[in-house]
Parts: sequence; structure tokens; C-alpha cells
Amino acid sequence: MRHPDPSSTPSPSQPVPPGFAPFHTASGGFISLIGPVHVRDVPGGPPVIGLRIAPHHLNLRGIPHGGLMATLADTALGHAINHARGGPLSIVTVSLSTDFLAAARLGDWVEAHVEIERLGQRMAFASCRLRAGERVLLRASGAFAVIGPA
Repeated sequence: MRHPDPSSTPSPSQPVPPGFAPFHTASGGFISLIGPVHVRDVPGGPPVIGLRIAPHHLNLRGIPHGGLMATLADTALGHAINHARGGPLSIVTVSLSTDFLAAARLGDWVEAHVEIERLGQRMAFASCRLRAGERVLLRASGAFAVIGPA
């Protein structure tokens, strides 16, 4: 197992960037297990979801687990679609495609930036980029079904 060198990586206890607030932390649901996750509203656009990479996010190779990164993208996509539709709605993932482009590092602040592609009555389509600074870590696209009010 490769462990990151603590002297060469930022501390995961760094502060959350300004403008971000806790995201559904009191829900007790799955999202609370991967956090802490934060959200920043963007006037006129989809909210941005953020997460500081901590030791519990790392896999046996010493990098963030792919399941964590896919979960972050899926969460950001669903939340952005819900926001665009004026939620709260019950939205479920129908399809999620991910491409892992680079690895995040311990201490990185990872942001999920979403672009809504199509909002239909029952289906919505969007894409997402996970970024650590200027580095694109993951790109994802998804289809979501709106199944009713939350």
C-alpha cells in the first residue's frame, strides 16, 4: 500500500473556501458518510458541490477512491437538476458515465461543476467536471428521472 507523504501534501484540515455551506449534513443519509460535503450557490447557475479530500477518502493506493469521486459527481448532478427544476423533487439516476482523468491528492479541495444539458418533463440530462484547482479530475454525464415531489 502506498501512503501519501504528509510533508508533501496539504492538510485535509484546511478551511472550507468562502461561500460554501454544509450540504445535507443533518440528513444522516449516505452523503453524510462521505463528507463533510459543502455547497455554494451560484447566481444564475447550478450550485457547486465541494469536498476536502481526507484520509478516510483514500483507497489502498493512497488516492481518493473512484466510488467517492463518482458519488460526488452523481450528487452534484442530481442536486443541480433539482435546483434547476425548482425542487424539492424526487430525482433518481437512470444512467451515469464517468471518465477518470487525474487523481486528487490528500488535502485537495475538489469541486463539482455541473452543466445542465436538457430538462424535460420526466427526464433531465447534465454533465459534470470534478476539479482540484485547475486540474480536471473526472468528467461525468448522467440521465435522471423525475419521479415526483420529494
